[in-house]
Amino acid sequence: MGGAAWLWALRAARLLPGGGRVSAPAARRGRLGCTPAACAAPSAGSASSSSGDEALRDRRARILSRGLPKQKPIEGVKQVVVVASGKGGVGKSTTAVNIALALAANDSAKEVGLLDADIYGPSIPKMMNLKGNPELTPSIGIRCMTRTIHLQHSKNLMRPLKNYGIACMSMGFLIEETAPVVWRGLMVMSAVEKLLRQVDWGQLDYLVIDMPPGTGDVQLSVSQNIPIAGAVIVSTPQDVALLDAHKGAEMFRKVHVPVLGLVQNMSVFQCPKCKHETHIFGTDGVKDLAKTLGLDILGDVPLHINIRETCDSGQPVVISQPQSDAAKAYHKIAMEILRRLPVPPA
Repeated sequence: MGGAAWLWALRAARLLPGGGRVSAPAARRGRLGCTPAACAAPSAGSASSSSGDEALRDRRARILSRGLPKQKPIEGVKQVVVVASGKGGVGKSTTAVNIALALAANDSAKEVGLLDADIYGPSIPKMMNLKGNPELTPSIGIRCMTRTIHLQHSKNLMRPLKNYGIACMSMGFLIEETAPVVWRGLMVMSAVEKLLRQVDWGQLDYLVIDMPPGTGDVQLSVSQNIPIAGAVIVSTPQDVALLDAHKGAEMFRKVHVPVLGLVQNMSVFQCPKCKHETHIFGTDGVKDLAKTLGLDILGDVPLHINIRETCDSGQPVVISQPQSDAAKAYHKIAMEILRRLPVPPA
């Protein structure tokens, strides 16, 4: 990893003041978090305890009064579409990559970006055939007689890597391919914030975010910090996957993110020799879930070896086999997404 990228990753992990060091007074405290002198002091009585409880209640009231964090758009990005699933292994990243490529193919005048928000298991670098560290934008300053005054917004930003006309950013660009990310929740949310805010996206019409599976810290952090035009839920027709897809859709509703619809992935397998169709994961499970939730089905994607092989080789099926049935399925999904998106800001 390049020096600049390592510095960025280290800053993302440095959450405590002073780089995580414990201050000298704190180091001298006992196991219960007080200094020896304070522990030796006699109790101030019930009056002191009462005032402490009141101060705690006031502090809680102040925190609660702040409410949810104020959403702030990503600079240069008109609309954000998140692709999510409750359960891993249902083809969410493959779907996100091909949707981004289909959005760009449907209208060559539109600029599309792809953000890999899966910090623990980034897949976008391999699927988009991208390697290397992102470059940093130069720092811009105003020359004064005695010093250089740097503008507040002119800090170094990471430049996305680009392939097939799609600007991409991923944690996978900042770590070695086989290196695990062993971080707790707060560190992960800090990294996601930097992937959102410290990237020079330029001017994008659509930013597709490949969310990690589940309904945890990353989903909540992204949903509460940036305006999202719509969410797409991906699931197989299997009952176990549908249970978590239902939870994922309900999570977005709770945080007031419009759910555009569901994608039924791996819906049917067709034998390449005899053309017999087999519903390996069940039949129409996602369609039944859509009825329960009052949502639309954006499309069905078959279980086909070409979809897997093309993504593994870094040549997604929408690019490498644009006339195939699989590519046409992704184009249909992209068109259904566009039909349901609100009018972008001017």
